[in-house]
Amino acid sequence: MDAPATAFTFAPIQTLHHDRARQIRTVIQSTAPHPAGAPEPPATAAADYCLAHHVLEGAEAAARVRDTATFNWYAAHPDADVATLSGPTAVGPRIVVVPDLDRLPRSAISETPYYVLGPDSTSAPADLRELAAAAYATGAQAGFAELLAAHAVVLVLLRHKQLGDTLDSWTITRLPGTVFCDHVNEPIVLGRDLIHEASHNWLNDALAATASKLSDEARFLSPWKKTMRPAFGFLHACWAFPLTMLYTARVLPQTSGAVHRFLTAYLDQQRELLATTTDDHTRALDLIPDTGLRQRLYAVHHEALSL
Repeated sequence: MDAPATAFTFAPIQTLHHDRARQIRTVIQSTAPHPAGAPEPPATAAADYCLAHHVLEGAEAAARVRDTATFNWYAAHPDADVATLSGPTAVGPRIVVVPDLDRLPRSAISETPYYVLGPDSTSAPADLRELAAAAYATGAQAGFAELLAAHAVVLVLLRHKQLGDTLDSWTITRLPGTVFCDHVNEPIVLGRDLIHEASHNWLNDALAATASKLSDEARFLSPWKKTMRPAFGFLHACWAFPLTMLYTARVLPQTSGAVHRFLTAYLDQQRELLATTTDDHTRALDLIPDTGLRQRLYAVHHEALSL
């Protein structure tokens, strides 16, 4: 089974994207409401959903400090000014930004720093937009176009590092469809990390869309964290890392030199780690009530084990 080709299409997520974006627009009372009519294509609904969460977070923060001008900007830009900020990629228009890391806020909404699109946002420099576009194209060619189209709408590039350095990347649940990534100026490596983080966004949406509540009582040994983790974190790892393994195996023939060695070592390491999760993954899947979601998580894990 070619798991990524079938795993990412999931009707409950598309419904979630449409309904949640509409609810947020109503809360913000946008001066430019979304037109009624036929449902949006999935990619459009996903972008609306992502950007609506940026608008919600920004408007709420502005309201808390009584910043009327900024609040009004969000009301007038329910799409976070996507037309100005976005650029073309193989999976549709994407917003790529490079914020001042020293000014990234921290608050109760996230354990990690984060960034919210707003009136002061500007697009990344041309070279980094080109890097991102090449990374999206590589991911799409490897079979992950649907995942990246719906779950990596905003890319926040963090630190430039050297190949072999530890690369930090993350997502936060309050900003679905947004990915935070370090980079090494190698599109194939950035593509791997885009897929990893987009997969976390996908699973968060899938769990929410199916109302899947995972108990914290059951614990599973995570070889990546080297600790016992609740089902939520364990299943996230057993979904995201296998997807990056499948991606890496597909793009390896296109690489050479240092990048080839780097990705080969990564794939070898992930094979060893994933092999230790087989029994626990079966037990953790039993906690997922939705059959369709459970089947997708199993299919990706099983295919990665066969690499």
